[in-house]
Amino acid sequence: MQAEEKFTYETWPAAPEKATLEAKNKFLGFWFFLGGETVLFATLFATYLALKDKVPNAEMALAKDLFEIPIAFAATMLLLTSSLTSVYAMYHMKNFNFKKMQLWLGLTVLLGAAFLGLEIYEFNHYVHEFHHTFTSSAFGSAFYTLVGFHGGHVAFGLMWITTLMVRNSKRGLNLYNAPKFYVASLYWHFIDVVWVFIFTVVYLMGMVG
Repeated sequence: MQAEEKFTYETWPAAPEKATLEAKNKFLGFWFFLGGETVLFATLFATYLALKDKVPNAEMALAKDLFEIPIAFAATMLLLTSSLTSVYAMYHMKNFNFKKMQLWLGLTVLLGAAFLGLEIYEFNHYVHEFHHTFTSSAFGSAFYTLVGFHGGHVAFGLMWITTLMVRNSKRGLNLYNAPKFYVASLYWHFIDVVWVFIFTVVYLMGMVG
C-alpha cells in the first residue's frame, strides 16, 4: 500500500503507524532518541539528588520550605489527564476518525499548556517569595535545570503536536502522517512518565526531607 492511497474505514490498516517501511524506520529512530533522553534525565536526577541540600547558609530555603504539594499535584493531574486524551486521540487515529483524533489532540495541547502555565507560576512564586533562583545555590541550579528541562520538553511536545495538527488539517489521515502522530503521542507519554518521577523524587521526597 502506498502512502498516497485513498482509504476508508474498511480499508484502513489495523496498525497504520507501522504499515510502511518508512514508519518502521521512524519507530527505530525514535527509540534510539528516547534512549538518549532517558540517560540525560537520569543524569539530571542524579545531580539533583546530590545537590538538593547544598545551600550557602542555614537561612536559605530548602525543598521542604519551598514546595507546595497542591500546586505540584494539580500539575501532575493535568499532565496525566493529557496523556489519557492522547490515548483517545490515537484510538481514533487507528479507527480512521481524523476529526475526533484532532479533537482529542487539541485537548491534549490545552492540558499541556495549562501544565506549563502552572509551572511558570510556581517558578515565579519561588523567585519572588523565597529568592530561590538558578544562581542562589547549588540546590537552585539543580532544581531549575531538572524541572525546567522537563518543562522545555513539554513546550517542544506542544509545538510538535500543534504543528502536526495544523499541517495535516486539510489532508486527513494517510500512511505518511499516521506514524508521525503516533510517535508524537509516544513522546508525550515519555515526558508524562518523567514528570511522575519528578513529582516523586523532587516534590514528595523533598517534603519529607
